[in-house]
Amino acid sequence: MTPEFAAGLRDFLLGALDSEVAATKKVILAMPDGKLDYSPDAKSMPAGKLAFHIVGSEVWFLESVAAGAFGPFPSGDTPATAAAIVESWETARAAAHAKVSAMTGDDLAKIVDFYGMFQLPAAAYLNFANVHCIHHRGQLSAYLRPMGGKVPSIYGGSADEPLNM
Repeated sequence: MTPEFAAGLRDFLLGALDSEVAATKKVILAMPDGKLDYSPDAKSMPAGKLAFHIVGSEVWFLESVAAGAFGPFPSGDTPATAAAIVESWETARAAAHAKVSAMTGDDLAKIVDFYGMFQLPAAAYLNFANVHCIHHRGQLSAYLRPMGGKVPSIYGGSADEPLNM
């Protein structure tokens, strides 16, 4: 991958990642207060932890791309409310996004190892960040009605938030 292509790919993929922020916020903020411990099954991650995983993973991917290496996944306590999860994400996301935006094409084109499973140019991992977020956001949106919430529109209307054309 040429440095010029890597920089263009970064710009495209950061735009794609940015375009998902509003929908992700809506899904997280649709979790009813006091229900962040809801889980549809014993093997499923509780809703609050899943929401924090979604936003924490995005920041981790961005920080890892900027660092040119993947370190351990960050740990920490899940914030107590949906609003606190979103607030923590907004702050951390802005700083990590800025680091990736400032990277040179040469840095973005460098091959980065992902725990021995993948060896890709740094810019390519921005797609992983987006796909990972969308995957888990879909999971969380499926939790909402059973936990007493309403499903917001994501790419179009939902039964709870119809599309007005």
